[in-house]
Amino acid sequence: MLRSILHRLRLPGQCEVCRRWCVGGLCARCEARFAAAAPRCPRCALRVGTAGLLCAGCLREPPPFEHTVCVADYAFPWDSLVGGLKFRGRLEWAALLAHSLEQAVRASATPAPDLVLPLPLAAPRLAERGFNQAWEIARPLAHGLGRRADARLLQRPLPGVPQAGMTRAARLSLLRGAFMVEPSRRNALIGRRVALVDDVLTTGATARAASAELLRAGAAAVDVWVVARTA
Repeated sequence: MLRSILHRLRLPGQCEVCRRWCVGGLCARCEARFAAAAPRCPRCALRVGTAGLLCAGCLREPPPFEHTVCVADYAFPWDSLVGGLKFRGRLEWAALLAHSLEQAVRASATPAPDLVLPLPLAAPRLAERGFNQAWEIARPLAHGLGRRADARLLQRPLPGVPQAGMTRAARLSLLRGAFMVEPSRRNALIGRRVALVDDVLTTGATARAASAELLRAGAAAVDVWVVARTA
């Protein structure tokens, strides 16, 4: 609890990577080393040879979302930090991840969103885990950017199944119809630019399915903001 308060208030504490004293959970040296900018595809944040160029996948099959912002590749220390939050209940790390993602968003050229939405969990998974890691990141992130966050507008009524090891095509098939916008609140979405927040972007199948549903419900545009991008 004390470490969670330190992260939220930006008070001095130890760097979660090197254990030096710092403010915010990640020291300047580790942030410069592990969150350094890299040339990425502007649509899906996959590493490319030249900044601003689309990757082959996005040229062949453009995703429904317009931009993706990420902090870094899914490697040390981000894999440990995301895994600690997601699987070990280290909720105090959500503020650290949100702050790093906020810096990446501010450094990007993406337009400011009207709404910040977490990628939702299905009810059984939420009950099992006890929290949605995407919401734990999205909430302080939206606050830092002065944007409105909403945890209930986008929903996942169908229970998901483990997708590890699946191809993108298989994931897309499983995710068809998995998301819905709260029917009584569709007007809150019409004409709005949305930032969809998650912890990790892997194949992009989940982000594609959720973004497509938001656009069908009337959103003007969707961007994806994630902590880490897999290779």
